[in-house]
Amino acid sequence: MATLTTKGICISVESSYLPDKSRPDKNYYVYVYYVTIENKSDTTVQLLKRHWIITDGFGKKHEVKGDGVIGRTPVLDPGGKHSYQSWSPLTTKMGKMEGKYMMQNLASQEMFEVIIPSFVLIHHDLEN
Repeated sequence: MATLTTKGICISVESSYLPDKSRPDKNYYVYVYYVTIENKSDTTVQLLKRHWIITDGFGKKHEVKGDGVIGRTPVLDPGGKHSYQSWSPLTTKMGKMEGKYMMQNLASQEMFEVIIPSFVLIHHDLEN
């Protein structure tokens, strides 16, 4: 699990390969990732935007930007958590993802970035 805290917001991510959704004969590998966002600060925040950088095994980058996560812009009170899962396809057996969320402190209206830690997307044949 990859974990990183920025300005009191802790992001944890786990990933795994999905063989039943993948087509290795077509160089199509699907990975699921599970994200938990925990507000360890003393103020209420809202996640407004996401920016992912997905890098395949050849170093080719693909960026994904958008509002919220899976159609939501969660509000997290102090001590609150929000978890979700999503997926990403690659054309290689290995890659990585990293990124950032744009958050807003709802008390001060201040906008700030929270770093999503880099994590590996890896085919089970390459593990260990």
